[in-house]
Amino acid sequence: MNGEELIYKDESFKIIGLCFEIHKYLGRGLSEIVYKDALEYESKNSNIPYEREKQFKVRYKDIYLDHFFFADFVVYDKIIVEIKATNKLIDDFISQTLNYLAISECELGLLVNFGESSLKYKRIAKTK
Repeated sequence: MNGEELIYKDESFKIIGLCFEIHKYLGRGLSEIVYKDALEYESKNSNIPYEREKQFKVRYKDIYLDHFFFADFVVYDKIIVEIKATNKLIDDFISQTLNYLAISECELGLLVNFGESSLKYKRIAKTK
């Protein structure tokens, strides 16, 4: 990264640490909602501030559209965490997270997949 510091390095390290703990305990093969429940539990126990299923309005030109998007979690009021439980992360999930970053005021997304034999995640920074 040309010597640049990772954005929200400490915060994202804590979040990913919780996800590794969850994956170690639960393994793979469960539905997304179970991993979300576990992340909510771990976040509460670690006193990490979060909002689950945070609703964002979508602006289109000079209006807000009738439908919203819901981020799985917004943690520390600045990091979107998207949870997946699939056999692998695909480009569509990355695009989804980038869209969420564009609509929200968040600058970092963590795309976390519990569906593989070991936890996989991607840090996705908001494009400027």
